Amino acid sequence: MSQLADVLRLVQIDSVSGREAALADHVESVLRDTAALEVVRVGDNVVARTTGHLATRVIVAGHLDTVPGDPAAARIDADVLTGLGACDMKGSLAAMLAVASGPVTSSEVTWIFYAREEVSRAESGLLELAFARPDLLEGDVAILAEPTAGAVEAGCQGTLRVRIDVHGARAHTARPFTGRNAIHRAAAIITRVANYEPRHVALDGVEFVEQLQVVFVEGGVAANVVPDAASFTINHRVAPDRTPDEAADWLRSYVSDLLEEGDEFVVVDGAPGAPPLLTNEKLRELVELTGVAPRAKFGWTDVATFHERGVPATNFGAGDPLLAHRSDESLALGELEDFERVLREWLG
Repeated sequence: MSQLADVLRLVQIDSVSGREAALADHVESVLRDTAALEVVRVGDNVVARTTGHLATRVIVAGHLDTVPGDPAAARIDADVLTGLGACDMKGSLAAMLAVASGPVTSSEVTWIFYAREEVSRAESGLLELAFARPDLLEGDVAILAEPTAGAVEAGCQGTLRVRIDVHGARAHTARPFTGRNAIHRAAAIITRVANYEPRHVALDGVEFVEQLQVVFVEGGVAANVVPDAASFTINHRVAPDRTPDEAADWLRSYVSDLLEEGDEFVVVDGAPGAPPLLTNEKLRELVELTGVAPRAKFGWTDVATFHERGVPATNFGAGDPLLAHRSDESLALGELEDFERVLREWLG
């Protein structure tokens, strides 16, 4: 139960994205009590690492921030902690602190606690570290401690956001035949997206499933006006065998027959995915220690950031990813114990 109490202590420190300073102070204080660690603070990011001469350097990283919510509502009932950030990802952070404060391992270890993961990637504390101290992100292999329900969730999908603007002609709603309804035009494209059949891609023995969703719709002038413009935004989750540019080209072709001259197809942003890399010896060892078949990570995570920097990485952490960001987010003691045990064995 003391392990859940340690998580509760972290949960009760408000760390909504942009307000991580207090939690970073706490993490830094705990890590500085371990003489074997060199501790570096960059903004609200805290990095601790061993500085010996072992051949392999392993990175274990986790984000400090949570989505908005009330940390004061957290509670422990029997062997379950319910509260904002319990599984995403303060349970894993507590286990990281416990293992980091323990005996020296068979590899050099870099522990990264970073800010602003739950917001725009441009604000990420991991990218702040990459700019200010790129040496702190150097390693041979990495774990990103996202909740994975005790399994390795390999790689991650890329993400693409596209805005489509369609045009019509304004008219009085009593005489719509004198104009052209842009919202009705948009509806045809939205229906095409709604009928999308997901693409399945198998890589390294795990299967990625792409997704396509309309996430914003805008349009309308007044209650008695046929609208002459409509805009909507599509989010595309992309298997790591394609770049965001390749996915954008495919999406443009998917709706091209419904677009007309003057319509706009605008790529708002995108981030590449990362392949599973389960052929990596150290990642294979992690899979074996979990005793659970690996699966693909359907969302985007900073595994892609490590991949961009040449570090093979995977997702592995305490808690059920299906509970992340929910009002009933929770973490069971057994989930926490299993994660900490596997982490210790993998690093040992």
